[in-house]
Amino acid sequence: MKSEVGTALCRKQSFIEDARKENEVTDLPASDPMAVACDNPDEGSSTLNLIFTIRNSSASPISSSLKILEKHGTIIYHIETRPTGRGKKKELECFVKCFIHNSSICSLLSSLKKIAGDVKVAKELTLPSFPRKVQDLDKCQHLTMKFEPNFDKDHPGFGDQEYKKRRAYFAELTFKYKDGNVIPRVEYTAEEIATWRQVYKSLSGLYPNYACQQYLDTFYHLEKYCGYTENSIPQLQDVSNFLKERTGFKLRPAAGLLSARDFLACLAYRVFPSTQYLRHPSAVMHSPEPDCCHELLGHIPMLADKEFAQFSQDIGLASLGASDEDIEKLSTLYWFTVEFGLCKQNGSIKAYGAGLLSSYGELLYALSNKPEIKPFDPEVTAIQPYQDNSFQSVYFVSESFEDSKVKLRQYAMKIKKPFYLRYDPFTCSVEILDSFQKVRTALCQIKDELMSLCSALDTIS
Repeated sequence: MKSEVGTALCRKQSFIEDARKENEVTDLPASDPMAVACDNPDEGSSTLNLIFTIRNSSASPISSSLKILEKHGTIIYHIETRPTGRGKKKELECFVKCFIHNSSICSLLSSLKKIAGDVKVAKELTLPSFPRKVQDLDKCQHLTMKFEPNFDKDHPGFGDQEYKKRRAYFAELTFKYKDGNVIPRVEYTAEEIATWRQVYKSLSGLYPNYACQQYLDTFYHLEKYCGYTENSIPQLQDVSNFLKERTGFKLRPAAGLLSARDFLACLAYRVFPSTQYLRHPSAVMHSPEPDCCHELLGHIPMLADKEFAQFSQDIGLASLGASDEDIEKLSTLYWFTVEFGLCKQNGSIKAYGAGLLSSYGELLYALSNKPEIKPFDPEVTAIQPYQDNSFQSVYFVSESFEDSKVKLRQYAMKIKKPFYLRYDPFTCSVEILDSFQKVRTALCQIKDELMSLCSALDTIS
């Protein structure tokens, strides 16, 4: 039976599948030199790190090796030798960093093995690129085309040409947008407003009993200041201004599903990508992709809470420069918290996840006695299997947003990276702390802030 999980489910599915597709591009294991690019010899060139040993029995012990490298068309960047220090044999250990076409790698290794021992090789590991400042998010708009009405035959709008034209209009607005621009205002049609009205009425009646207090507090202000009513669809720029004043988050229009890495990168800079189109009117209570009903009713109220906003940004910051495997785990954490999270409040369990708060059916189901409820633990949550086409069999409940934030930061510290990032809220940029001087400067800034806070405490007392 198909669930009414709504657009959040599809976003998660996109995250996980996207991360797995990226994972299919494998790096060469250092312990298996013959595996380097041999399966795809015609796909470009590679930078290799070669390590091998040769007998130091002549005046030019590496000349034979260099001739082999030259014969196979390598471009040598660096050569280094040193005595092995093993046994009585006079051997040299050689390190060569070179650039070579993939079609020549296997032949090169075979030739080297004839004159050298302990041949080890690895492709040059490159870190995933990531945006360094908020303006770089203009380049982080890679869309996943699944679930689009033009490509997915199961999409309710697949055969509706007028709906496709309307979606093309929204996409064009998005592609023209750059950071700092005013988000275009949209004049919604009567049919779109009717879709919004039906979703709004069915969900708003459930919120007092099922939504967490932070959501309820913000929803009241959104109705008061941002045009949240049954008969009008809020404009993204108005909502963005509201969020900016409350938590520093802002919106940018999105044409559809973003790749996992790009979406999480946006969160790192307190930017939330939001669609402006609505789901197809034939499937009001379910959409195979994110739409503004999901964004505006599910995500926005929680992003206006300071602790939750910080939690969301922390997930984004943890993703910058992370491996594909870690991106998948962070996406799973996002799924079971920001999209489908529960929390304890006043002895009861309430919903704070956008996928629940924008889905009538799953909101009722999640807070019934049917699913399994587990305490939020990032190590466990990050590897929990998820459901693609039905309600979740398990949900994770947080003691508080502060508790979840602390646990997430502890988890993020274990993600292996050769650097540490520090977010600068004044410039909306990240700094790579990869030297003692940079760390020292950061500590001085923190010390100044602590002194100001201590002065404030003295004044209050």
